[in-house]
Amino acid sequence: MASINSRAGKLIVDFRYEGQRCRETTAFKDTAGNRRKLSVLIERMEAEITLGTFKYEEYFPNSARGKKLSQVAKLRAAAHESVTPLFESFSELWFREREGEWRKSYQKNIRYTLDAYLLPHLGEFKLNEISKAKIMDFRSKLLATTTPTGKKLGNDRINKIMSYARMIITEASERFEFSNPWLNIKPLKVPRSDIEPFNLNEIRRFLDGVRPDFQNYYAVRFFTGMRTGEIDGLYWEHVDLKNRQVLVRQAIVDNEIVETKTDGSFREIDMSQIVYDAFMAQKRMTYGKSKFVFCSPEGSNLCHRNVTKRIWYPTLEYLGLAKRKPYQTRHTTASLWLAAGENAEWIARQLGHANTQMLFKIYSRYVPNLTRKDGSLFDKVIKNSLSSSHDEQEI
Repeated sequence: MASINSRAGKLIVDFRYEGQRCRETTAFKDTAGNRRKLSVLIERMEAEITLGTFKYEEYFPNSARGKKLSQVAKLRAAAHESVTPLFESFSELWFREREGEWRKSYQKNIRYTLDAYLLPHLGEFKLNEISKAKIMDFRSKLLATTTPTGKKLGNDRINKIMSYARMIITEASERFEFSNPWLNIKPLKVPRSDIEPFNLNEIRRFLDGVRPDFQNYYAVRFFTGMRTGEIDGLYWEHVDLKNRQVLVRQAIVDNEIVETKTDGSFREIDMSQIVYDAFMAQKRMTYGKSKFVFCSPEGSNLCHRNVTKRIWYPTLEYLGLAKRKPYQTRHTTASLWLAAGENAEWIARQLGHANTQMLFKIYSRYVPNLTRKDGSLFDKVIKNSLSSSHDEQEI
């Protein structure tokens, strides 16, 4: 049921359309007479919404929301005119219906994938004409595709492109009741990316050699396992020095503060002494100057691309350390915690993992090298056991 509200002396219409709550400010001043006029207008609006004849732009021509919702309505109408719409028209409808569920960075990624890959190859086909053979042909073309930099698309990237196509076609097959051609199509095999955690000597060398204004930043990265977006988007209000905890509540993605990606990522990280000392030192540098713990000289958030290009890689090269991506600081934290014998469930919580499965799958092979628990203890037990058995036989 629509309602009439007021703000700044102007009447506002509050109603629902296309499953969304809409609030539009009118040119009517808040008077009793204008409220009566607007009530009549609202009754007509609601009747048209019920009948499916409502045209948002006719009532609110300058509304950005209205233009978007009208486009969704038109796409939905076009999709339902035919039992089997084109991939292009349905994919646009799918995108408009789902974009409210996604982060802006994810929206941009899917929009680019649609425009660059899916629509040029599949857009002209009716959905029920997209067979398994067409899907496999599409994937073959992706395998032969080169990026603007001249590189081939990796299997991981191709699988991601294909996953968007699969979501669209699967959704369409349920709505328009045709057989889903995606059954039994397996993703391309993606080589496991090796990890190269730093050892303690390398960490010491890096922290001693990096620019002084980034020593605290990298000390926190090496010994908390925070992701780039998490540490770059960290506010001072989320640093609990009294209880020695980092409260991971948000991240910065494409220069925008967003909520943590998963429930597991919303977590508390316990500070070791070195991390606590780094925050105390950083507090003297940026507390009160910026809401960000680690910031630019002007107090704005760090740009991870600039930091990686101007600080991270040059420091590795200067010190003669193997070139690694910044994400290796997170791998380093996990490996060191495991090496120290910390509880696996505690480590998983600190890192934001849902369980310990990923922990052991990725990092366990580094534990023997770091702790010298390389099977020699087992050899010793077997040797002692066999020796005891031999002694008993002699007696």
